[in-house]
Amino acid sequence: MIHFIGAGPGAPDLITVRGLNLIRSSPVCLFAGSLVPEAVVAEAPEGARVVDTASMTLDDILAEMVAAHAAGHDVARVHSGDPSLYGATGEQMRRLDALSIPYDIVPGVPAFAAAAATLKTELTLPDVAQTVILTRTAMKSSKMPNREDLSTLGASGATLAIHLSVRNIRHVVAELTPHYGADCPVVVVVRASWPDEEVIRGTLQTIAGLVRAAKITRTALILVGRVLDAGDFTDSALYDPAHRHIFRNQKTAQR
Repeated sequence: MIHFIGAGPGAPDLITVRGLNLIRSSPVCLFAGSLVPEAVVAEAPEGARVVDTASMTLDDILAEMVAAHAAGHDVARVHSGDPSLYGATGEQMRRLDALSIPYDIVPGVPAFAAAAATLKTELTLPDVAQTVILTRTAMKSSKMPNREDLSTLGASGATLAIHLSVRNIRHVVAELTPHYGADCPVVVVVRASWPDEEVIRGTLQTIAGLVRAAKITRTALILVGRVLDAGDFTDSALYDPAHRHIFRNQKTAQR
């Protein structure tokens, strides 16, 4: 069995118990070395084949999986964050499907959740934003599909979590300023949850200069939205004493 495991955003103790147990029990561990903490990979059993896939091609990676499967070995395929987001897992699973090699997926803590935790911020606040859009911009990687450009997404006014785009920060600012305003809060979280995590706070007007001054070029998440500096918002109805729902009957609600 091939186990696709989300290692989380960086802190070794943010991996799930299930993911860690699978790493500890798999004779083969393939990991994205540039982003997965060494402490996580160090949990592989003694004598395990541990391979950093950072410099490997898709064919190389699949060859490792095929060889392990033929030998009857489980494989811990460890990705950063959560495998469902920008993990390049889809093409691996497609190849495994074609080869009838079984696999499963263990979710991980995504970078945007770790960043929100660092900022002590709820990304969805009543009357401010109830939608979070996870996206990125086109640079050297895959192009963006039609109607997924930042200007189109920004028209919603939702909280934006923009991945893989810190080197494209000027484009981000240009596309979003007409929708959010130059004074809209922006936070760039660098290496969320890692020991060298860095937080850069600004606005759409100032953030490009701040990022440039800090010489940030990779492994950063851009958060944009009014929730990042919302001091005045309505309390959620969930805990309002007058709000009635399945877990709080009318009599309880009126107390």
